[in-house]
Amino acid sequence: MKPKVNLLLRGVLAAGVVLLASAAKAEGDAAANFKGKCAGCHGPDGKGDTPTGKALKVRNLASDEAQKQSDADLAGIITKGKGNMPSYDKKLTDDEIRALVKYIRSLK
Repeated sequence: MKPKVNLLLRGVLAAGVVLLASAAKAEGDAAANFKGKCAGCHGPDGKGDTPTGKALKVRNLASDEAQKQSDADLAGIITKGKGNMPSYDKKLTDDEIRALVKYIRSLK
C-alpha cells in the first residue's frame, strides 16, 4: 500500500513543479512581452507618453481608471483588442495574457 501512496505523492509533486515552472516562465516573459507588444504605444511605464501613444490617445495603464478594471476586463481587451489596439489572441497564450495583466497591475 505504501509504495502506491509514495508513487502518487511523487506524481502530484512533479505535476506541481511543472505548473510552477510554467507560471514562473509566463511571469518572467510578461516584461518582455510588454516591452515588445505594448510599450511602443503605452510606453515602458504604461503611461502612454510615446509619440504613437499620444497620437492614438492610448489609455494610461497606471491610471486609477485602468487599474480599477477587473482582471477579466483587461485580459479581454488584450485578447480581443479594442479601438486601435490589436488583438493578441493568436499571438499570446492564456498564461502570457494573465501574466501581462499581472504586469499591468504592477505599473500603478
